[in-house]
Amino acid sequence: MNRLSKLSLWLALAAAGSILLGIAWSQILLALALGFLLLSGLPLRWPRIAIPLGGFLVWTLLSLAFSPDPGFGMAQVRKMYVFLTLLVVFSAVRTMREARWLTYLWMGIGTFTAAKGLAQFLRDMATWAATAGHGDFYHFYIADRIRGFMSHWMTFSGQELFVLLILTAFVFFGPRDKGRLWIWLPCTAIVGIALIASNTRGVWIAAVAAGFYLLWEWRRWTAAAMPVLIVLVALFGPAPIRERVDSLIHPHGTTDSNEHRIIVWRTGWQMIKAHPLLGVGPDMVRKKEVFFSYLPKDIALPLPEGFYEHAHNIYIQYAAERGIPATLFIVAAMAMALNDFRRALKRLAPGRSTERFLLQAAIAVIIGTAVGGITEYNLNDSEVLTMFLTTMCLGYTAASTHMQQLPVPA
Repeated sequence: MNRLSKLSLWLALAAAGSILLGIAWSQILLALALGFLLLSGLPLRWPRIAIPLGGFLVWTLLSLAFSPDPGFGMAQVRKMYVFLTLLVVFSAVRTMREARWLTYLWMGIGTFTAAKGLAQFLRDMATWAATAGHGDFYHFYIADRIRGFMSHWMTFSGQELFVLLILTAFVFFGPRDKGRLWIWLPCTAIVGIALIASNTRGVWIAAVAAGFYLLWEWRRWTAAAMPVLIVLVALFGPAPIRERVDSLIHPHGTTDSNEHRIIVWRTGWQMIKAHPLLGVGPDMVRKKEVFFSYLPKDIALPLPEGFYEHAHNIYIQYAAERGIPATLFIVAAMAMALNDFRRALKRLAPGRSTERFLLQAAIAVIIGTAVGGITEYNLNDSEVLTMFLTTMCLGYTAASTHMQQLPVPA
């Protein structure tokens, strides 16, 4: 490996790792990594998932071209820059050792950001005790939850979900190293506690679904015990957790977002029915006049409190603003990667290994993203999208050593 190749590798690792701290430096480092990669002479590679994701991007541009206000959707064109992560990471990070370095970086930084989130939670509790200690902590906290270094708790919890799944996959399937378990087990606990403290129900559900998969693959009896543990926590856990779980069925008036999510889903469905092929245009869902023109007539005004600038669902959102084919491309990308990684797992020798860890982590991240996307527009966060794309690259790096014709040459 020449000096430029090494530099592109380290910059790619830095770009991916720093996304847990903020997007600006990560994207600057991504540009530098791409530049040195192009100068290094390394063969450029795209993972196979780039095929359906490329279709998604092309369809986005087509939808934008026919949008009633193309300028309003230009933010989605700028977001396409993030997809260069596929080229940079898959081309620069080529060995299992290098891929493991990246996961170590994420596990370490992710634990640090989770610890910052827990410190924010303790600060919020202290503030509540000082100003409203005799009131309702649930209502005090729900409107401004922990966010680590991110600007919103949904971004924070989405990232920490991925870190938790990677940590869990490493503990269950990674190379055996009992001497370092004392590091990774506490890290897993810190990230898990921070995810619980984030109070994001959709991410909790995604964590349960992806966690169930990892447990099933590790020890099936532990997966069978998982529902019992969930019931026990829901019945006898800390009051704020029990109250948040109960809000899925019994929302606290306008405090919880159950009702407004149903409204945006129904409105999105009206957009899909009216414009099934190209949608109403990228980002046009968040235009008030567009949203209210498709609002079902039986929904009374004023609307319940909530965020109405997207559909809180990636499948409805992409179909409503870019057309049904856009959603099909996203689903196809996740299905393709899932199938490729499962096939690669079957070719592995029995036992723990870096390849098995990376493949299982990538599958868990797909499950978490797919389930979380039912209640949140998770892939619109560039920070979450960067981690998702990077994890797919790591999965394909592990898979490409055991399956032929998975890499797509640039």
